[in-house]
Amino acid sequence: MRAVLQRVSRASVSVEGQVIGQTGPGLMILVCAMQDDDETKADQLAAKVSKQRIFKDDAGKMNRSVKDIEGSALVISQFTLAADTSRGNRPGFSEAATPDLGKHLYEVFAQRLAAHGVPVETGEFGADMAVELVNDGPVTIWVES
Repeated sequence: MRAVLQRVSRASVSVEGQVIGQTGPGLMILVCAMQDDDETKADQLAAKVSKQRIFKDDAGKMNRSVKDIEGSALVISQFTLAADTSRGNRPGFSEAATPDLGKHLYEVFAQRLAAHGVPVETGEFGADMAVELVNDGPVTIWVES
């Protein structure tokens, strides 16, 4: 699985003009399941994300996790993280999981992240979503399991 973590002061996701998920200080996470992924990969990614020390400590160094700051996460499905841009000008997405598997692993990831003590809200899998965020830093990290 792949994820892009953005340290945010706030973020929200809307479908058809209605906010369906949001977070205050914490993480906005774009997540993508790949063809060969399984629940073990979702577990590994959730554990890794929950421990990433990308928040400032009292000395201003990135030394605290989202749990350490008592932050929360907004998790958004993003199959385009599987884009293959190695040929031509149109990305290919053949490495992405099928929609059924992708949805399942997206949901498992969000549940496991919450089980690690991070409050989680989500977008709507497969929907046309509008995402708004204020990136803090900016800090954006790519993570794979």
